[in-house]
Amino acid sequence: MRLDKYQKLPVFLKSQEIFDLAEVIADALKESEMREHLKSEIFLHSALIQVKIAGAEGGGLYTIRMQNAVLIKLAVMDLMNAVSFAGMVKINEKDYVQLMREKTEEFRIVFVDWIRGFDKSYDIPDNWAIRFDTSTPEQEKLEELMFDDDKFMDDFDEHLGGDEDEAESEDD
Repeated sequence: MRLDKYQKLPVFLKSQEIFDLAEVIADALKESEMREHLKSEIFLHSALIQVKIAGAEGGGLYTIRMQNAVLIKLAVMDLMNAVSFAGMVKINEKDYVQLMREKTEEFRIVFVDWIRGFDKSYDIPDNWAIRFDTSTPEQEKLEELMFDDDKFMDDFDEHLGGDEDEAESEDD
């Protein structure tokens, strides 16, 4: 994928709307001892959404794409928390909270369509058992293909003609 192709995706275009709104909200924060912190939080999370979309599009593997999708969801939730908190402590206009809710709901709908288009067949096990159900025969077969350090070392020792303990006792 060309580097700028992801920027034309509906999910990225919606994320740009969130980023633009976040910028307006952050700049409109009233003076407060929390202003700079909340401003940073709002910018960070709105930018992270876009970064993770780019990462998912560049990743290819289903697991990597889904990891980025989860981080996007968390960034949206953290962004909403920061905007809501700013409204609660009265350093932001309450209508911004509702406006951000509406924008994030629009984003969520496009986001769900986007992740449903990920190719589940283009993946490899990641040894964390997050994507793969460990109780299925398919997972058991995939786990057999995974690298097993202990088995590798046992096989390695066998090919050398003994195990480590025997080699140590011979040196004594």
